[in-house]
Amino acid sequence: MAVTAFDATELGWIDPIVDRVLEEDLARGDVTSRAVVPPVANARARLVAKAPCVVAGLPVFARVFERIDSQVRVEARVEDGTAVDAGTELAVVFGRARSILAGERSALNLLGRASGVATATRTFVEAAGGMVVADTRKTMPGLRALDRYAVRVGGGRNHRDDLGAAVLIKENHARIAGGVAAAVRAAKACVGHMTKVSCEVTNLDEVRAALEAGAEVLLLDNMTDDDVAEAVRIVAGRAVVEASGGLAPERLARLAAAGVNVASVGAITHSAPAADLSLLFDPPGDGP
Repeated sequence: MAVTAFDATELGWIDPIVDRVLEEDLARGDVTSRAVVPPVANARARLVAKAPCVVAGLPVFARVFERIDSQVRVEARVEDGTAVDAGTELAVVFGRARSILAGERSALNLLGRASGVATATRTFVEAAGGMVVADTRKTMPGLRALDRYAVRVGGGRNHRDDLGAAVLIKENHARIAGGVAAAVRAAKACVGHMTKVSCEVTNLDEVRAALEAGAEVLLLDNMTDDDVAEAVRIVAGRAVVEASGGLAPERLARLAAAGVNVASVGAITHSAPAADLSLLFDPPGDGP
């Protein structure tokens, strides 16, 4: 399995995901393959994109088969991050037919999910005019590491990994604390000077209040283009300005022109359709 520049330092998260998925699908084995496929039968199968996509997750795809049968071999034809057209051959799988069939659906599910996220991310990144596009915590339960990897492959950046990774004061935090200013002051008193405090704001009064209280990152939530531009003027470089809330690709260029630093987009993970992929077995006797 060729490891691309995208995943060389981050393979540690793959096996837990793969093992959970295989346990879900193979806890009772593969009764159909046991019934109709001879145990000694070998096969060659081609992984093909049925629609255009940005490929992400080939190391995960290969690892599914390796965890089932160490003798199965996966030869990648492209690298993660490659934009491909329909009909492109992405990889070839060789090995025992039963082993390939046992891993087929799990491998396709993971690769299709990751490639769908990478494809959606690339769409937003290409529309952003150089502005950073980041994900959110709106990821598939149990697959956050895969989703975050796919975002990076698509050209985006990751937001906080979990609730312990950074301070981000949201609307409900502010309500309980008595407003954004009180919440920011409480957070800064708790975490110390080495940790940035981010605060979600929904109007210009909250922008001013959070900024004066010392917030280092302001997350402009569901604000109009005019209010975003005014918020950037008020901030005047004193904090990172991040926009969020139902953002569409066609809006990103306007946000970038207004001076927004980061667009955080939940849709690249929570609404990305899976890439359309197939694993096609060659007829018995066909050569490579």
